[in-house]
Amino acid sequence: MEKIRILLLVLIVIISFTACEKDDICVDGNTPLLIIRFYDSENPGELKAVPSLRVVGLGQSSTVNTFADRTSLDSIALPLRINEANTGFILISDSADEDDLETGNNDTLTFDYSTLEVFISRACGYIANYDDLGELLTSDSENWIQNIEIVSPLIQQQDSAHVKIFH
Repeated sequence: MEKIRILLLVLIVIISFTACEKDDICVDGNTPLLIIRFYDSENPGELKAVPSLRVVGLGQSSTVNTFADRTSLDSIALPLRINEANTGFILISDSADEDDLETGNNDTLTFDYSTLEVFISRACGYIANYDDLGELLTSDSENWIQNIEIVSPLIQQQDSAHVKIFH
């Protein structure tokens, strides 16, 4: 009888250890951001910071929070909408407020793309990658953006620029 109890106890311990799953920790589960680098339109090989840059998503009331607002930067990272086929931004050069009104030079830029869902792991679930990246700059009389070049139409990493903007 004692041998049966010990055998049952050993069996229960073995079953409990084999039924346990290791804890999954998500390390690589982030949807990549769109990386934009700004270049000098007169010297296309030279990076050129945009003075006092502010970026607001179209239809949003607040600025993009992936970088400090109204700073001079030559590179930014922007989030794209996962559930949409495009995302629009208002890029404002020389951004400032005067009587609660924006006084900078606004350019509206829309990115079109297709979304690709990629399964990472049980812990991370799915992330979105983007393919067939395209752009549309709304023309006005004072565009500070002179030209746009899509460097990589596939967005699956954040280690290099996807778009070059010349100003």
